[in-house]
Amino acid sequence: MTAPSDVSVGYIGLGNMGAPMAERLLEWPGGLTVLDTRPEAVEPFTAAGAAAAANAAELAAGCDVISVTVLDDAQVRDVVTGPGGLLTTARPGTVIAVHSTISDATAVDLAAVCAERGVDLVDAPVSGGAAGARKGTLAVMVGADEAAFAKVREPFTTWAGLVIHAGPVGSGTRMKLARNLLHFISFNAAAEAQRLAEAAGLDITALGKVVRHTDAITGGAGAIMLRDTTAALAPDDPWFPILAHARSLGEKDLTLALELGDRLGVELPLGTQALADLGTGLGVGPGELAQQYSMKENA
Repeated sequence: MTAPSDVSVGYIGLGNMGAPMAERLLEWPGGLTVLDTRPEAVEPFTAAGAAAAANAAELAAGCDVISVTVLDDAQVRDVVTGPGGLLTTARPGTVIAVHSTISDATAVDLAAVCAERGVDLVDAPVSGGAAGARKGTLAVMVGADEAAFAKVREPFTTWAGLVIHAGPVGSGTRMKLARNLLHFISFNAAAEAQRLAEAAGLDITALGKVVRHTDAITGGAGAIMLRDTTAALAPDDPWFPILAHARSLGEKDLTLALELGDRLGVELPLGTQALADLGTGLGVGPGELAQQYSMKENA
């Protein structure tokens, strides 16, 4: 069996994310081959010692693990199964890792097509943005069977600070979508908080500094994502007093914020929803303040 460090790696797509990820593979012992439609993107890699392929088929013919970072589902399908695509030359045992955020259904469908050729396609979307890619600290969520995951884990550690085996093919994408659901809902919540602060005559750039500073200390929303289930907690569960305390603090502060919004004439729909749902979401049920606010609103 080929040692993980001896596998040859290919990288397709040298954009804002792909280039810094591939750059960290330049010293990979098994060698690196790159492909991009733009010669100017490829040139720094060949100057640093990487090989360049003219097309996906040429790259696949000489690589054991192939990373793909392109725009969307259509481009992924074209790279993998299109004319001159990876499957035209990929050898059995090759692993194709898709880092693009695509539909989980696309990942499962392409994996089935690849399996007919003895090739493993895994979905391995990343989180951490361009800054994380430049620092080599990305999180990568891999949907793969155990054997395929074992092949990609070591190459991925060159550019990722966290490599998670999310489950079978499709699981990496589903985890990324759940993560991004939180991300973009939090953007909406940030906008709501800014509206409240602005109406109160505050400097919202200063508020942003406070949020970034304290989230770096507390971990933000991820700080409560420690349980292995979302089921309701029994009162004797060790987590119950911890999360009940979080609920009490949250309901108090949400109530005060909503009262401020009422006085200033600022609608806070996310805040209202959060007060109603916080205790249930934490698994401890609504607290007294949430129940009182609900009765007041329904009166």
